[in-house]
Amino acid sequence: MTAPPDDCLARNDWICGDYLSTRRQILLDAVGQHVQLTVVSVGLGLVIALPLALLARRRRWTVGPVLGITTVVYTIPSLAMFSLLLPVYGLSATLVVVGLALYSLTLLVRNILAGLDGVPAGTKEAARGMGYGPMRQLLTVELPLAVPAAMAGLRIATVSAVALTTVGAIVGYGGLGNLIYAGMNAYFKAQVLTASVLCVLIAVAFDLLLLGVERLLTPWRRAGRTPRPARGRRLPTASGRRA
Repeated sequence: MTAPPDDCLARNDWICGDYLSTRRQILLDAVGQHVQLTVVSVGLGLVIALPLALLARRRRWTVGPVLGITTVVYTIPSLAMFSLLLPVYGLSATLVVVGLALYSLTLLVRNILAGLDGVPAGTKEAARGMGYGPMRQLLTVELPLAVPAAMAGLRIATVSAVALTTVGAIVGYGGLGNLIYAGMNAYFKAQVLTASVLCVLIAVAFDLLLLGVERLLTPWRRAGRTPRPARGRRLPTASGRRA
C-alpha cells in the first residue's frame, strides 16, 4: 500500500501552507484586482445615486420611477446583466464595473433618500430661520444628518459588490473569482478555499472601514446630540428643545 505524499499540494488538501507560499503573487494580484473593481464600481454607483436621490427628494413625483427602475435593475441576474452589457463594453473590466454599479443603485438611492427624509422638520425650520439657503441647508444640515442611513446602504452595497465581483470571472475580470472558478474546474481544493476565505476577509475589512468612516463623520451621535450649524448656534431637535 502506497504511503500518502508528504506534499499537501500533491494530496490536494483543503488547507495547504505550500499553496500560500508558492502562489503568493498570484493571490496578491487577485486581491488587488478584486479590491479595485469593488471600490471603482461602488464609487461610480454613489456618484450616480446621490443626484438621483436629491432629484427624488426635490421632485417627489420622481420617487416612484427612480426607485422602481433601480429595483428592477437589481432583480436582473448577474449573468444576464453582463450579457446585456457585453455588446457595449465587450470583454473588459468596464463591463464588470458598470454592472456592479447598477446593482448598487437601489441600495444607495433608497438609503440616501431615507436619510434625507428622516431629517427632523424642526431642524430644517430652525436652519431656514437662521438664514440658511436651500443649498447651504442641504450641505451643512441635511446631508450630515443623512449620513448614518446613507452609510448603512453604502456598507451593504460594498459587501454585495465584493461577492458579485467574483461573477466577473466569466469575462476574465473577477479578481478572486478567477481563482475560485479555475479551482472548481480543476478541483483544486486549496485554491478554492483560500480565494473564498480572502473574499470574506475583504468584505469584513470593507465593512469595518466604512463603519469607522461613519463614526468619524458623525461625532455628534456618540455624544447624543445633533450637529451644530456654522454660526456656532445649536439647532433644535425634533421635540423643539435645543440640543
